[in-house]
Amino acid sequence: MGSVWLNIVYAIHIIACVGIILFILLHAGRGGGVSGLFSGMVETFDGAGLVEKKLDRITVILGVVFAITTILMFIFL
Repeated sequence: MGSVWLNIVYAIHIIACVGIILFILLHAGRGGGVSGLFSGMVETFDGAGLVEKKLDRITVILGVVFAITTILMFIFL
């Protein structure tokens, strides 16, 4: 029974790892990031800042999930 929960934690951890990598790469560096990529369309509808705020929130959530799954794996392994 314990291995089933551990496998679920592994799966969530891997999804969080890949998600963090992807969303960090989507963030704006010195260039425009996603906001610069869709600048005309994004600024017309809801502003460039809204996309970056959503990216920030998703990245923070994925970071918290990553931290929790890391702690759970540390405890149960």
